[in-house]
Amino acid sequence: MTTDLLPLLDRIASALERLSPPAPTLDGLRTADAFIWQPERGRLAPVAAVAHVQLDLLQGVDSQKQTLLQNTRHFADGWPANNAMLWGSRGTGKSSLVKACHAAINRDRPAEEHLILVEIEREDLGTLPDLMALLRESSRRFIIFCDDLSFEKEDRDYKALKSVLDGGIAGRPSNVLFYATSNRRHLMPRDMIDNERSTAINPSEATEEKVSLSDRFGLWLGFHVCPQDVYLDMVRAYAKELNLPISDEELCAQASEWSVTRGNRSGRVAAQFIDDLTAVLRDRATKS
Repeated sequence: MTTDLLPLLDRIASALERLSPPAPTLDGLRTADAFIWQPERGRLAPVAAVAHVQLDLLQGVDSQKQTLLQNTRHFADGWPANNAMLWGSRGTGKSSLVKACHAAINRDRPAEEHLILVEIEREDLGTLPDLMALLRESSRRFIIFCDDLSFEKEDRDYKALKSVLDGGIAGRPSNVLFYATSNRRHLMPRDMIDNERSTAINPSEATEEKVSLSDRFGLWLGFHVCPQDVYLDMVRAYAKELNLPISDEELCAQASEWSVTRGNRSGRVAAQFIDDLTAVLRDRATKS
């Protein structure tokens, strides 16, 4: 009877092994400068080419650019640096600045000294301790990047992220930094904070608990909707980079009309306009 059960038990054990995630590894760090964390597969998936714009093409964010670049350079050089939160209006260049700084820092460094950018999805934040423990084993330096970070409720990932940013008992690995972007200053809707204040016995303590996650970021950089002249400077910079055959007067007129139809002025809107304009001009040149 026992002998008859052995094949069945072997199949059950094999099935469980396939279902359980493999032990995380740091294989392939020499293959790329950027990776995506895939906790369900226990691996860092390499990104062959990071989609980024040149740092000098980012207009209207000179102060934010200088501050984040300096913080990133300090970290790359082995000096103390802060976790950074980039918050503000949509499409204003928050994630573009993170990727541009990463590329700029690596440009003049030997490959073995390159910073490694590791992107983590919002829904995978619960696995941050595993990722931190894995990266701690490496001699390389890493920026963990979470784009569009926010919380709709105080779930366990919210508290897990607070613990990780503080480092817990083990402390944050000296070779790891955390950068995040968000449309919200305190990572959650304002009505959640207001509701806590109105229903709590001690409103100030309730509010402080809600905003305490933001305090874990030593560096805060705000991004706001840009004025018309800055928006047009963005458009001009992109057009010059691509050497588009169009007069400044026509370029600005079309760019202004484009922003009106989108109801917004931002770096993202400027880039989208340039993509459309480039296609129109090339199509026109082909037919002429």
